[in-house]
Amino acid sequence: MFKRLILISGPVGSGKSTLGSALEQDFGVRVVKTHQLLLEMTSSQNERANLQAAGETLDRKTNGAWVVDAIQRAAEKPDFGDNADVLVDAVRIPAQIEAIRQKYGARVFHAHLTASPEELARRYEERKKNAQGELESYDAVRADPTESKVDELGKIADFAINTERCTTGDVLVRVASRLGFFGRGADRLVDVLVGAQYGSEGKGNIASYLAPEYDVLIRVGGPNAGHKVFLGGERHSYAFHHLPSGTLHSNVQLIIAPGSTLHVHNLMKEIAECLVTSTRLAIDPQAMIIEDSDIEFEKKTLVKTIASTGSGVGAATARKTLRDAKLDGDLGKAKVRLAKDVRELRPYIKETRKLLDESFRLGKRVFLEGTQGVGLSIHHGLYPHVTSRETSASGSLSDAGISASRVRRIIMVCRTYPIRVQDTDAGRTSGHMNKQISYEELSRRSEIPIEELRNIEKTTTTNRQRRIGEFEWELLRKAASLNGPTDIALTFADYLTIRNRTAQRFEQLTQDTIRFIEDVELVTGAPVSLISTRFGERAIIDRRKWW
Repeated sequence: MFKRLILISGPVGSGKSTLGSALEQDFGVRVVKTHQLLLEMTSSQNERANLQAAGETLDRKTNGAWVVDAIQRAAEKPDFGDNADVLVDAVRIPAQIEAIRQKYGARVFHAHLTASPEELARRYEERKKNAQGELESYDAVRADPTESKVDELGKIADFAINTERCTTGDVLVRVASRLGFFGRGADRLVDVLVGAQYGSEGKGNIASYLAPEYDVLIRVGGPNAGHKVFLGGERHSYAFHHLPSGTLHSNVQLIIAPGSTLHVHNLMKEIAECLVTSTRLAIDPQAMIIEDSDIEFEKKTLVKTIASTGSGVGAATARKTLRDAKLDGDLGKAKVRLAKDVRELRPYIKETRKLLDESFRLGKRVFLEGTQGVGLSIHHGLYPHVTSRETSASGSLSDAGISASRVRRIIMVCRTYPIRVQDTDAGRTSGHMNKQISYEELSRRSEIPIEELRNIEKTTTTNRQRRIGEFEWELLRKAASLNGPTDIALTFADYLTIRNRTAQRFEQLTQDTIRFIEDVELVTGAPVSLISTRFGERAIIDRRKWW
């Protein structure tokens, strides 16, 4: 049985069928056409004059009740589907509507569409060019007794729209809103994960751990950020540069946001390696494409000056910002291409805002995975040793196209010893750290072998050795101020002491570690809800209270 009946009325050419098709496509509404019901019930030909006459004959015989009876028979068929919204295109007299309301009561919603006679006549002439069985003129259509009175149904409708003043999208949005298809305001269904330091905080592993709890996973940023996740088995680990880090740990909808930057070859390689289908992955058409010339430009400039990854993200972002302005030099070589312009990506291109609206309407839980960390924010980091995007929670939401009012939790990831990439070959710094320490000193403190530390601390994207520094409490406070976290995920607890690697519960951590965690909670004003003790199985102590 259906959930609701949506009745549409209005003169020929007012946009009834267009609205029905849009509701069917965007919201899964089941459409029942009364002209099709007439063809099944009578021997009429599929021509407007014959159908008008057949409908009027049935209206006289049944006082309009034939429509509700036909709908009931259609709904009883096995292939009709249960609990669906059903749209009736179209009702034509008050008696039809009254019979339907008497049977289904509050489950009936009636929308009436109209336009001026001049506009309707113009649309009908256009319609005649591509349709068969139409009358010679709009005046002939309006000469039918029922059609001549159909606009009076607007007086008894739940909602009436003059479609002459709206685009088809406007009509869809107005009707869909009345039907509640955009949800009940801004339900808090989104959890956001961001970094608190200079990136490489271990966000990928936290994201993959949390991923099975969500219906939609979204990634922002670009291939200059590699998120490494633990898989176990022969494969052991995998580094994501484009896809969400939970791709291999769940089988839900994946979204690459409009604010992302994409390297097509590497993205397609990642899609193939992870066996991701086009039905599962949605890439927003507005995402920016990195060209080979962007990478070459960064190798000549940013890699040498600020130890950039040289992935082309900054150059591509600059070109997108300049909007195809003609430039001199290497940066001006390539024309701006968005994801929608790339042939290989076409099977995956979908307007992600619509997917998110649908997810919110259905109450689905959404996980948004940010990249880099607040210390690398283009606006709030120590410029120029920053990345090319706003890395805070608000920046990630903007890149994804999600309102802040949708947010339920903000998980901010920090590591016990922050890192930055090594300085450039020319001796130029990759950026400020409060107090850099040596691998020898970290090995002495943690009791982790120095070669193991060196192997761990190589960048996921460029495989370069990292610099390691003391924990920066002032940066942590700044990150908390900018992100407003509800929860902290603390990673690399084993760097405080290797003994933390055996801890399965909070109280099994060393007392010094627990005191460190207490200070983190005081400085951020948020609980440390997740603690990563190593890279492996059962390596996360989960203290959350918000499943």
